[in-house]
Amino acid sequence: MRTPQRPFQQTRFQRRIAEASRSLESWAINPWRRVSLLLIVLLLGVVVGGTLGSISGALAYFDPISALVTVLLLELAVRLRPGLLRGRQDRLALQLLDMARMGVLYGLMLDGFKLL
Repeated sequence: MRTPQRPFQQTRFQRRIAEASRSLESWAINPWRRVSLLLIVLLLGVVVGGTLGSISGALAYFDPISALVTVLLLELAVRLRPGLLRGRQDRLALQLLDMARMGVLYGLMLDGFKLL
């Protein structure tokens, strides 16, 4: 007979991460703060996308691998959306994920157009 498994003990680190998430959501209730946070994440995504394009362009033998990894990460971000939509009223995490995804894609496209 199998004994029921007890849930794992929450560590102080896990509690701090949850607390930081809640405090960020409460901080971003103000619309201007939310827009500025989303804009910062979008611009950081553009920088990351441009950096990924530049690095894979400089190391020409990593092009297919970096393209595969980038596409997999962007698809993973799309697949995470339904989990973030379930049972939540505040959708800050979903908006941040979308802004990061759009920023990376825009940065890659911008870097690709620079090569033309």
